[in-house]
Amino acid sequence: MRIVVLLVVVLAIVGCGKHADEELLVSAAASLTNAFGAMEIAFEEKHPETDVVLNLGGSASLREQILEGAPVDVFASANGSNMDQVVADEETFGEPRVFTVNLLQIAVPAGNPARVAGLEDFADEELLIGLCAEGVPCGDFAREVLANAGITPSIDTNEPDVRALLTKVEAGELDAAITYVTDVASVGGRVDGVEIPDAVNVAAEYPIAVLVRAADHGTAGAFIDFVLSQEGQAIMSEFGFTSP
Repeated sequence: MRIVVLLVVVLAIVGCGKHADEELLVSAAASLTNAFGAMEIAFEEKHPETDVVLNLGGSASLREQILEGAPVDVFASANGSNMDQVVADEETFGEPRVFTVNLLQIAVPAGNPARVAGLEDFADEELLIGLCAEGVPCGDFAREVLANAGITPSIDTNEPDVRALLTKVEAGELDAAITYVTDVASVGGRVDGVEIPDAVNVAAEYPIAVLVRAADHGTAGAFIDFVLSQEGQAIMSEFGFTSP
């Protein structure tokens, strides 16, 4: 009996050793939270030796972390300008690749209590209006949409990333905000969406790249290949993103 117990313990230790795998640190835009959560699971099933660790936040903040020397393997940005700065500092290993596209949508609390009808309501000083901060992709894209529509918004808050902005809408602290289509869909009816006309909307292209200081360029590249694969694109589609 003692031998059997010892054998079980040894096998358990060996099994644990097999799971002490390499980490792949992926810094990804906050709007990718749900999609990349599913991507992490799917990739690890195919690569059990790799533990994907997601670092989620505003693309501008993630960019600064990279430029300050943070140990990141893969960077997935919600816009090209933040990636361009990383490329300019020679922090990428190979060329970035656009892996998905997102559109913007007006987000309002469930039931739309303020009866927000469209972009023109963003000029109403009596409403509580929120955008992502300037320099954050969702903030820059939102301002581009409003400029396309000829509207000067009355902004009450500028949030650091799209998730923070959406949380305030969901809590009823804002009457309206501009987020991504995928973010409105991600909260399962706790926030409603008001469409933005195609003529003024913006298609946000998301680039992804391996970084120079990646611990293993091969593993980092394999993750990007998976994101761009048919299976990876199907995952993105499940969360409302479209293929580039």
